[in-house]
Amino acid sequence: MNDTSRNLDETNDARRAQLEHFVRRVAQGDQRAFADFYTLTASRVFAVIVRMIRDRSEAEDLLQEVYTNAWRRADSFDPERGSAMTWLLTLARNRTIDRMRQHREAPLDDEQIVTLMDEAPTPFDVAQHSDERRRLEACLRELEPQQRGAVREAFFSGATYSELAERLSVPLGTMKSWIRRSLLQLKTCLER
Repeated sequence: MNDTSRNLDETNDARRAQLEHFVRRVAQGDQRAFADFYTLTASRVFAVIVRMIRDRSEAEDLLQEVYTNAWRRADSFDPERGSAMTWLLTLARNRTIDRMRQHREAPLDDEQIVTLMDEAPTPFDVAQHSDERRRLEACLRELEPQQRGAVREAFFSGATYSELAERLSVPLGTMKSWIRRSLLQLKTCLER
């Protein structure tokens, strides 16, 4: 590893530790830590939301909801499951998908989903070179191809069980079983 890579890794590690420290303090009700956490993360979270929803005003409302939720749920953050930024972006992504589902009358087709995808590096992309990413990919490869595809689609597109069942032409109960068994298998694999 060269000096530049080492310095970048150290900077990323320091930032990750700082954000995790803020979330732990937020869980204890520390408003100053919350303000610092917001200052360090809001622009990135807003960018993710606005790329997904494509409505700046609604993205601003969602940003406020995400941080309200982060304040209330800070005690649920587990650094063993991912970084504070990953946790926060997952809250943002899930809330944005919920809002999109509330406002749409017809399901999104594959072309629309592609246009909603965020082009900025996601925590998932950033983790690509990490051990966690390699372990996750290895565990995903252990799943059957259809189940692996269903899990990826459920996570990345936010598709519901019904939407996935329809897309893959399988009964709803089968899709629910696939996802449930696949997630259990992934959990077991990742705990090894």
